[in-house]
Amino acid sequence: MSNTAVMSAPTQGGAQAKPKMSVYKRRKIATQFCISLVRFILLFGMCFMIIQPILNKVSVSFMTEEDLYDPVVVNIPAHFTTENYQLSAEIMSYKEAFKNSMIISLTIAVLQVIVCTLVGYGFARYDFPLKNVLFGCVLLMIVVPPQVISTSLYLHFRFFDIFGLVRAITGQAINLRGSVLPYYMMSAGCVGLKNGLYIYLIRQFFRNIPKELEEAAYVDGCGTLKTFFVIMLPDAKPILTSCFLFAFVWQWTDGFYSSMFLGTTKLVSTSLARIVDSLGAFIMRELGIQTSVSVAYSNCILSTGTLMIVLPLIILYLFAQRGFVESLSSTGIKM
Repeated sequence: MSNTAVMSAPTQGGAQAKPKMSVYKRRKIATQFCISLVRFILLFGMCFMIIQPILNKVSVSFMTEEDLYDPVVVNIPAHFTTENYQLSAEIMSYKEAFKNSMIISLTIAVLQVIVCTLVGYGFARYDFPLKNVLFGCVLLMIVVPPQVISTSLYLHFRFFDIFGLVRAITGQAINLRGSVLPYYMMSAGCVGLKNGLYIYLIRQFFRNIPKELEEAAYVDGCGTLKTFFVIMLPDAKPILTSCFLFAFVWQWTDGFYSSMFLGTTKLVSTSLARIVDSLGAFIMRELGIQTSVSVAYSNCILSTGTLMIVLPLIILYLFAQRGFVESLSSTGIKM
């Protein structure tokens, strides 16, 4: 019998013989499986570290004080209740604080995105004197924490004056503490909360857009402003969405500028800190309980208040997550 006949002869059972997998291919598949397994474990661990505390607060927020001391109850409440949310909302004056925080955070976030977009585009596309020095100041705004200049900010807005004109006309400086004007003035001047970071992100995004796109627009008759609003801004939607999210979230949870300038204005960022201090007196006054409030129940109310503050941010992220992810993938770090 010839070699050709032997090669083409069927094996037992009528099946064609399968070629053996090479050692290199088996090793490659095993390596890829190990890498995927390690990646899954790391991602699962990171997600668990982030989500588990939130889930724990959610379960605790629906428990009664009896469930907190019951060793049998772990994650699922035995006595489901929503009184913790009602009590937290009443202590924090949640409706008023939510309204004030929403108005201030939304307007300041929009203002910061507008001015930082203009400044970031200027740094990315134009050359002007002392450009590198000014951009170095922007980087200092990112590095230097606002607590370093807290005394200067306090004195500046407590005795606000414009080149001595206000004092010359009225005889005294203006006290801007207790109002929202310092927020808007600092944000409009690009020295507000985290404005340096927004300028840097927007500048890096515009630097990655080819200059030929602008040159083609100039050839077609577009001016500088029309090119910016018609050509560049539509492409910058992802990074602008991210900067808006950052600005809104940081303003929503800010306690530094709020306590320094707004004073007694009720915000969600400052109302949470009052829960532990006022919980005992509040319950004794409103409910007629003459005993002190337990530490566990205080933590339960604090967890409930935290969820009430975080929930609007989670909802906002769910609606804007697509633009946020796109900005992370499209924004470079080219200097």
